Amino acid sequence: MKDLLKQLIQADSTAAQGEAAAAEVIARHFQEHGIDGRIDRWDGRRSNVTARVKTAGRRPALLFVCHLDVVGPGEESWRHPPFAAVEEDGRIYGRGTVDMKGPLASVVTAICEVVNSKTTLEGDILFAATAGEETDSAGLHRFMQDRPRLPKLAGVVVPEPTDLAVVTAHRGLFWLKVTTRGKAVHSSMAERGVNAIGSMKRVLDELEHYRIEFQPHPQLGNSSLSINTINGGAALNVVPDHCTLGVDIRTLPGQDPEAIRYDFERMLARLTATVPQFEAELAVERWAGAMETDPACPFVRTFCSAVDVDLTNSVPFTTDAPHLAPLGAPIVIYGPGHPTLCHQTDEYIEIAALQAGADYFKKVLRAFLA
Repeated sequence: MKDLLKQLIQADSTAAQGEAAAAEVIARHFQEHGIDGRIDRWDGRRSNVTARVKTAGRRPALLFVCHLDVVGPGEESWRHPPFAAVEEDGRIYGRGTVDMKGPLASVVTAICEVVNSKTTLEGDILFAATAGEETDSAGLHRFMQDRPRLPKLAGVVVPEPTDLAVVTAHRGLFWLKVTTRGKAVHSSMAERGVNAIGSMKRVLDELEHYRIEFQPHPQLGNSSLSINTINGGAALNVVPDHCTLGVDIRTLPGQDPEAIRYDFERMLARLTATVPQFEAELAVERWAGAMETDPACPFVRTFCSAVDVDLTNSVPFTTDAPHLAPLGAPIVIYGPGHPTLCHQTDEYIEIAALQAGADYFKKVLRAFLA
């Protein structure tokens, strides 16, 4: 399992490189253990990998959905190179060790070991590792096109890092881009132009006082808004004719993102009507709903019993889980690794946690399928 994780880390699967190399690692590992791992390739470097262990189907199947991609290593210096997969003091370091190649390695190992143990399975094991969870969820959308061919499901497991807590709820994601328009002129004649960055300051002033109106969730709390990107200007001697602002909003179960978009549109319309030469437009960059599974449903109760957990949890981050809702099956998020290490410099996973994850995934497989 350690070697599998190291190979996955070394298979750089950032957005710049694509997921093809990581998909090859998983498919090859499955094939070495007598499981048919299939790769779906598109656009040159994008890839999903799927596997299915078929049985007589006397029980509903269990589906594991992972992602292959990782975020970039960032600009800060790492103690160890981010794609070197260094093992030190009981840890493996590297980009993706926690999010989510460590949990991915645990799941793949558990599946292979259960199959090779000759355990009699009454339901199919389904596995998918998809492209683009960190960016556009393109791989999961592609996988979901085949959902009519899937067998009846007992449930779905998304092995994101939860420190082996069973998660049944998380917030959704709603990304907006605001673009202000201006008129470019030489900065020595700035009065003849319209400064798009100055116009964006008006938007920032409005957002400083904006609050999202929605009832707080008992576990997830309030919706949140974070301004995370701003870009504008081409040169120091040119008045900028455009400026863009990226806003990350995290939504709650039952919340309609269209209400938030309407708030933004009204804000921009008000500025257009009151601020001379103000011009702006709004675009939705990405949306994924919130996720909530009934913690008292039979699937969750059986899952918790298998992994020795009494209570379920919620997390503030977003996963691909909401895109799986059309499957009509209960979903849990569960995996080894500390979620606080996601996207961090010097990301690592404890080898003991990696092994514990594999052991618990084997218990889950047997609880539902054996």
